[in-house]
Amino acid sequence: MNIYVCKTCSDDAGFGQVLQDHLPELSVTMVDCMSGCTRPQTVAFRVPGKVAYLFGDITAADIRALANFAKLYAQSEDGTFADARVLGTLRTKAIARVPA
Repeated sequence: MNIYVCKTCSDDAGFGQVLQDHLPELSVTMVDCMSGCTRPQTVAFRVPGKVAYLFGDITAADIRALANFAKLYAQSEDGTFADARVLGTLRTKAIARVPA
C-alpha cells in the first residue's frame, strides 16, 4: 500500500522517514504539492481500484491512527467505509476522498 507525504509545505521535512520507521509495511513516497497547503502535514493513501484519501494536519501523534486506517483500508474491498467513525481522529482530518 502506498502512503504519499507532501514535501512542499511540510512542517517537518523528516516526517516521511518517521512514517516509514513506524509503518514499515507501507511504501512511503515523498511528493510535491498535494494542494493541502493550509493543513500541513498532508498525507494520502492510494491503492489502485480503491477510493483514495487525503488527510491534513497530520503529526507524529497520528501514527497510531494512520496505522489503524491502513489496516482498515487494506481490508476494505473498495476503500469505502459504511461509518466514518472507524477513522477515529482522522475523520476530522480528512480533506478529500477521491473516487477510484
